[in-house]
Amino acid sequence: MISAKPFNFPYDGNLAAKSTALIVIDMQQDFLSETGYFAKQGYDPSRLRSILPVISKLIATCRDVGIRIIHTRQGYRSDKADMTPYEKWRRNICGIGDANVLVRGSPGFEIVPEIDVRPDDIIIDKTCNSSFTYTDLEHVLHAQDITHLIFTGCTTDVCVHTSLREACDRNFQCLTVSDACASGDQYAHEAALHMITVENGVFGTISDSYSVINGLSKIRNCSQ
Repeated sequence: MISAKPFNFPYDGNLAAKSTALIVIDMQQDFLSETGYFAKQGYDPSRLRSILPVISKLIATCRDVGIRIIHTRQGYRSDKADMTPYEKWRRNICGIGDANVLVRGSPGFEIVPEIDVRPDDIIIDKTCNSSFTYTDLEHVLHAQDITHLIFTGCTTDVCVHTSLREACDRNFQCLTVSDACASGDQYAHEAALHMITVENGVFGTISDSYSVINGLSKIRNCSQ
């Protein structure tokens, strides 16, 4: 098990690498670059970049014990056919209009090079904040017999939390790694983490990377 709040993960103590996936959400240039979408909205991307070493350690540990790595990337189709009038309006008031940001195939859409993406990793491209909406993520998870999810990435209060909520509604057992998630707004980050633990874990559990890596090392030791 992994030491977590408000209860240890998973609740039944049955932690198995083959049924667990590490979800790495939207670690893309548009969010982490100093010239990307996030920075252009007035946020400090250094908050997001600060979690890169932590996520890298988690990825390495998960690979070592046989846990699948799933990356997500957020962006509209290159022809923007999936961009609704409301979304176009929001882009205009945000000052990015027809700018080539959060668009598939653009440089900003790509995952930053600090993240180790390998050919056997799974990549889910999404248009919405949730990793489940209009994607095949749920089908992929069921096909791989994955029932337990460890969430990391950005931003804590938007894409991570939206994906987490939908995962819980789909009966996946979920753990969010507090120091492997970040937001441009520290208050929103802290509030999002707090919301996970209310009502005795309504959105699963939270833990820190040290506790997660320590717990996963027990899987490795048991398999040896």
